[in-house]
Amino acid sequence: MRKDPRSLNISDSAMSHESWKVFQVMAEFVEGYERLVHIPPSVSIFGSARLKEGHPWYQLTFDIGKALSEHGYTVVTGGGPGLMEAANKGAKEGPSLSVGLNIVLPHEEVMNDFQDISLRFRHFFTRKVMFVKYASAYVVMPGGFGTLDELAEILALVQTGKTKKIPIILVGRAFWKDLLTWFSTQLVANETISAEDLDLYKVVDTPDEIIHELHEFYRHHSPKPSPKEREIMSGL
Repeated sequence: MRKDPRSLNISDSAMSHESWKVFQVMAEFVEGYERLVHIPPSVSIFGSARLKEGHPWYQLTFDIGKALSEHGYTVVTGGGPGLMEAANKGAKEGPSLSVGLNIVLPHEEVMNDFQDISLRFRHFFTRKVMFVKYASAYVVMPGGFGTLDELAEILALVQTGKTKKIPIILVGRAFWKDLLTWFSTQLVANETISAEDLDLYKVVDTPDEIIHELHEFYRHHSPKPSPKEREIMSGL
């Protein structure tokens, strides 16, 4: 026999606390939409928070942020230290906007100082929507579990048609080589993804290659979403 949920001894205060969380989530969505809907074409950049200034990937990420800014792209990161800081810092060197979507964590809250627009999120899932909703491309630098989480989320959204198809660019052929080989030898071989899904992303090593991939993609696609794409994106 199933128990009546009302008999589970959940206090009214606990229920009230959980219900009010809905308004906190709504507030994060509303602020994100209002502050980001008018930004120029943007590129979301993901990467490790642990790699500091002086690391070769930090300098590479700085150069990428600066190159994107100089070519008219707003740069959007998670707003934290490491490669996120490098991307925002590079963007600030150029003429375009630098945006940080900062997350409040239990034991740390470190925002970098290179943000023209700064938003704070308590919930990872609301923050993820903001990364995707207005992006013209995704650039994925070397990183850990958080970066892999963002990459898997983006690939799944594009693969399933829940977001429009835009460039997904992985930076660092040597870093990503083994994972991408596993995609082929395990996921495709075992039919958990299709061989065509391997075309969802490109792998590069330099800022110039990223700019080239963006120019090639938008030579054949309009930067403005079609009515069908707007309908798809409204579901995010």
